[in-house]
Amino acid sequence: MLKPKARWTISGADSSKSALLAESLNITNLAASLLVNRGIEEPEEAAAFLYTDQQEFHDPFLLNDMEIAAVRIAKAVQAGEKIVVYGDYDADGVTSTVVMLETLLQIGADADFYIPDRFKEGYGPNKGAFLKLKEAGTSLIITVDTGISAVEEALYAKELGLDLIITDHHEAGPVLPEANAIVHPKLRDSSYPFKELAGVGVALKVSHALLGTVQDTFLELAAIGTIADLVSLRGENRLIARRGIELLKRTSRPGIKALLKQSSAKENEVTEETVGFAIAPRINAVGRLQSAAPAVECLRTTEPEKADALAADIDALNRERQKIVQDIAREAIEMTESMYPPEEYPVLVVAGRGWNPGVVGIVASKLVEKFYRPAIVLCLDEEGVNAKGSARSIPGFDLFKNLSECRELLPHFGGHPMAAGMTLAAKDVDELRARLNKQAGEQLTEEDFVPLTKVDLSCRLEDVTLSSIEEMNLLAPFGMDNPKPVIMIEDLSVSGMRKIGSNQNHLKVTLEQEGTELDCVGFGFGYLQDEISPVSKIAVVGQLSINEWNNFRKPQLMLQDAAVQTRQLFDHRGTRQPKTVLDRIPAGKRRLISFREETTGQLSELGISKPLELIRTPEEAGKMNLTGEYAVFMDVPEDIQLLSALFAQGSPERIYVLFLQKETHFFSTMPSREHFKWYYSFLMKRDAFDVKRHGEELAKHKGWTADTVKFMSKVFFELEFVTINNGLISVNRNGSKRDLNESASYQQKKDQMELENRLLYSSYRELLEWFDEQISNASRPVQV
Repeated sequence: MLKPKARWTISGADSSKSALLAESLNITNLAASLLVNRGIEEPEEAAAFLYTDQQEFHDPFLLNDMEIAAVRIAKAVQAGEKIVVYGDYDADGVTSTVVMLETLLQIGADADFYIPDRFKEGYGPNKGAFLKLKEAGTSLIITVDTGISAVEEALYAKELGLDLIITDHHEAGPVLPEANAIVHPKLRDSSYPFKELAGVGVALKVSHALLGTVQDTFLELAAIGTIADLVSLRGENRLIARRGIELLKRTSRPGIKALLKQSSAKENEVTEETVGFAIAPRINAVGRLQSAAPAVECLRTTEPEKADALAADIDALNRERQKIVQDIAREAIEMTESMYPPEEYPVLVVAGRGWNPGVVGIVASKLVEKFYRPAIVLCLDEEGVNAKGSARSIPGFDLFKNLSECRELLPHFGGHPMAAGMTLAAKDVDELRARLNKQAGEQLTEEDFVPLTKVDLSCRLEDVTLSSIEEMNLLAPFGMDNPKPVIMIEDLSVSGMRKIGSNQNHLKVTLEQEGTELDCVGFGFGYLQDEISPVSKIAVVGQLSINEWNNFRKPQLMLQDAAVQTRQLFDHRGTRQPKTVLDRIPAGKRRLISFREETTGQLSELGISKPLELIRTPEEAGKMNLTGEYAVFMDVPEDIQLLSALFAQGSPERIYVLFLQKETHFFSTMPSREHFKWYYSFLMKRDAFDVKRHGEELAKHKGWTADTVKFMSKVFFELEFVTINNGLISVNRNGSKRDLNESASYQQKKDQMELENRLLYSSYRELLEWFDEQISNASRPVQV
């Protein structure tokens, strides 16, 4: 067997609804099933989801206070008031800032921007910034991607005589700030048709209201912020992301061009993955390590040379961010393994002095990825008095709910079921860890600690075609609420498999089913070559794509997981590197089994110090249970009953055969009946024959081995044909006629030769069938 890394949960699409969609829209069943699994069941709804060309954006004035905000901004522009766009330091906040600022400048405003310093000011509006802006002559502040929780700060702005317009998308509290206008799609009395806009989506709606249209130059920025902020990619967000990505492919902004160049991404091949893994991390890196202003300037500049310089600086910051994350993650993992082992701590809480608070959320995600436990990573201040950090969770453990029960330890915290941020006193970290682990112990089961993979649908290999993948890609851009499809294919044969990559840690596999083949690539799955036997039927989970090379296009699967449901046989007979073979077998379930004492010596000669389990009798075999284990047979048993007794106690998941013994009965001489006939006639002609003194001479004369003479002598003795006294053989002339098979030694040698022939010299398939038969017979109940 090969157990998958994760639990696979498979969505089951209604086949009748899928068939209706497939027929109505003239698409494949694969694409139709995906739509149904996403809750898109009606043909009209599905057509609108797939084909967005004719769709319109919602009227921005449907948003609460949009009219008030537009009038106040127009008044400020007309009066020449100084306006400041107050943003946030992540990619959503940066793009929101650029959209709002450039819109204001386009309508003639005296406008600038302000983004707080993450380390000195923290998140959101603050009184110090408001005072500074007021003293600089600002009369109107427009927040983007922030402000909905700034109740006290809004009152302070009012005291200063500052007008305040809040545009935000985060969850609103029970009390709203007293602002001139609040533009927010999620307010309780909002009638806006779509609630899930990102911060930049709200800024885009304000731009739409002020300019009377959605401009392409802002739509591409909105796509970056929307995808980066991991909001739902349904509804209007899907329209923003899809059209924005197409615009990014031909962007005229030098800053975006430069960022794409720094990430080695091709403009004409931009996708949501380019945004999520190339553009957004670089923008985010700036605000994680310093002021986010250079990111704003990079997106805004019209000078290619300046854009290249800014993008190079940003890329350097991103590399620095990666190095910081790598270093902190290494420390956090070492701390976890040495002080808070995951098998004892269902929730991981680690804290370190000097850790960068801007990256601890990423580190928490890495701990979850490695240990699959809820994780909190805290950075302690230099004095070791306060702790600040981020948390990430797994399904089944609601972070917000469980942290709420520890509220008295957390003067500041917020978040949702899967992620949270917090501050607390350093002295309370141990208490927080103890409480959360107690809660997790009461709420989580062993199964909850096995990663979960949601599979969209199962299909046959014949269903995977270029057209079906192209239709699946019509569901793009993929993201929150519209994940990239994960496909499961079962009952596959492996027609080719090899490790690839400089470190041989990746895998290239050719899968086959009923004459159809599919190439599969697994990054980080190189180890599977040693864990999938040649004839095993496997199931795979992954994402489909189209591989294009030299103008040739064919389907490809990017592997995410694999499983083998049946027992596997790994044939290493004749290996010259037994130590290498053993080192590749997963140690946790490996059982090294020997039937001969001399094998221990052989292993020592080879430098192998693995513990052997020696089986010499059926009774010893009966005490060993191999259920679910990896049985490694180091040598061949002398009696098949030893294997029968062994398998009767339980069936192993895998069988590895090395069979290291130096000598075999198969290649030693098994005397024929003609040998026995000649030897008996030879003895009959003599009164006695001293086998000790003359056995070797006889053997040389006949071209036999001395062991052959000794063996035939023993068989005659057991059949009572002769007597032997201290090596002197005398024929029993009154003995009765008996068959050679009546001799225990003859039968034993015959059985041993047959067993060795079966185990050592059979083909792989013959050996597999033989083991399956032995295990099946051993597990069959005895009929009384």
